[in-house]
Amino acid sequence: MTRLSWILRIVIACIYIQTLYFKFTAHPDSVHVFSELGLEPFGRIGLGLVELVTSILILIPVTMIWGMLLSIGIISGAVVSHLLVLGLQVSGDGGSLFALALVVFAATSILFWIYKSEAKQIFSTLKKADMRIRTCMALATFLGLFFQGCSQGSTKTENKKSSNMEMTDADWKQKLTSDQYYILREKGTERPFTGEFVFTKDKGTYKCAGCGTALFTDDMKFDSHCGWPSFDKEIAGGRIIQTNDHSHGMSRTEITCAKCGGHLGHIFDDGPTETGARYCVNSGALSFEPVANNEQIADNIQTITLAGGCFWCIEAIFEGLKGVEKVESGYSGGSVQNPSYKQVTTGSTGHAEVVSITYDANMISLEELLEVFFTLHDPTTINQQGADVGTQYRSAIFYHTLAQKATSENVISELNEHKVFTNPIVTEVTAFSHFYKAEDYHQEYYELNKEEPYCRMVIKPKMDKLHKVFKDKLKVE
Repeated sequence: MTRLSWILRIVIACIYIQTLYFKFTAHPDSVHVFSELGLEPFGRIGLGLVELVTSILILIPVTMIWGMLLSIGIISGAVVSHLLVLGLQVSGDGGSLFALALVVFAATSILFWIYKSEAKQIFSTLKKADMRIRTCMALATFLGLFFQGCSQGSTKTENKKSSNMEMTDADWKQKLTSDQYYILREKGTERPFTGEFVFTKDKGTYKCAGCGTALFTDDMKFDSHCGWPSFDKEIAGGRIIQTNDHSHGMSRTEITCAKCGGHLGHIFDDGPTETGARYCVNSGALSFEPVANNEQIADNIQTITLAGGCFWCIEAIFEGLKGVEKVESGYSGGSVQNPSYKQVTTGSTGHAEVVSITYDANMISLEELLEVFFTLHDPTTINQQGADVGTQYRSAIFYHTLAQKATSENVISELNEHKVFTNPIVTEVTAFSHFYKAEDYHQEYYELNKEEPYCRMVIKPKMDKLHKVFKDKLKVE
C-alpha cells in the first residue's frame, strides 16, 4: 500500500506541476483571461502557487491528507467547470485537461480509501473547526473552479471542414503559419501588445488571414489600450458572425469570419465611438493590404438581391461562384414586416423567396451574376418555377443602386432582342426595400441536405448545369 501511495502522490504532483508550467510560462489563453479580468499577472501567478502548494503538501506524509483535500477541491471545480464550459466535449486540449483531471480525481479518491482512517480524523476535526478553516476549504474549491475556467483551452476539432470552405484540418495547417492556425482554427489568443497590427496606423484594409475576406478599414480602427487591434465597426455585408461564447467561465460574444469560420476575437460594447462597439481582434487573424495596393476596396463590395423560385436552389448556385462572398436566403418585395416562412408560402405577404448576394465587383461583375441567374432559372414564367407556383416564386431583381438597375434592364433587353428564350422575359426589376433573413434551417439547405428528394431531383440538376456551363467561374475547392 505504501508503494502504491507514493506512486499515486507522485502522479498527482506531476500533473499539477505540468499545469503550473503553463501558468508560469504565460500561456496566451491564461494571459488573455486574466487581462480581461484585470488580474494579470498576479491572479495567474497566484493560482499557479496554489497548485504548487497542493503538490508539495501531497508529497509530504504529515501534510498529505491536507494536500488531498485541496486536490479534491481543485479537481472537483475543474470537472464542473469543464462540463459548464465545454459540455461533454472530450477532444483536443480541452479533452486532455479533462482526462488529466479525472486521473487526479481517481488517484486522490484511491488515496482517501487507503488512508480512510486518517481522513476520518481530519473530517471530524473539520466539523469542529471554526469559520476560518471552513472558509479556507470553500476558497480552495472556488479556486479549483476558477483555475479550470482560466486554463481550459479553446475547443478544437480535428479534420473538421469549415462551413463555407471545404478545407480539412490538414489543409489549414499547410495554408497557415503556426500562429495563424493557433488563433484562427484553435480559437487561441496572442499575448497582449505583441501583435503585428496593435499600433498600425497606415491606410488600408484588414483582411481575414485565413481566406482574404476584407473585414475592416483603417478608419474603423482606434487605440483601445487593451493590447489587441480594436475596431468600432466592420465592413458591411455580413462578413463577421457573432456567437455567444461561455468559455473560460465568462459570457462574451465571439466574432468569426463568415466565409472560413476562422476565430477573430471578441466584440464588446464599451467602444468610445458612436457605435459603442469594440471589435477586439488578434493580429494573427488578420492580414493588411495598404491603400496603395488596393484603393477603395470597400467600394467594390456590392449587394444584389435576386428571386428565381425556391431560394434553396438559388442560394446553392451562387455560393459556388468566384467573387461571391456571402449568400443568404430570405424574403423581400412584400409589405409584411419580419414574415415567417409559413406566412410567405400563403402568397399573401407579397414577398418573394430571395437570396441576398454580397460580391466583390473586382472579381465578378453584375453582368456575370445575371448571366448565371438567367441561365439557371426560367425567367419567362409568371409566378412559377417548375412545380413551385405562387407569387413567392416569381422572377425578380431587387436593385440596390441605379447602376444595378441600368445593368439589369440592359441585360434583359439584350436577351429579349436576341430571342435567347422562346417567350419574353417577365423578370421584375424593382428597387430594393427590405431583406428579411429566412429561418436558420433554410440557410445552406442544399449543402446540409443533399440526399433529400427535392435536392436530388430539383437542385442537383441545376448544380450539374452550373458546373458544366460556368466551370471557369467556380471557386476552387
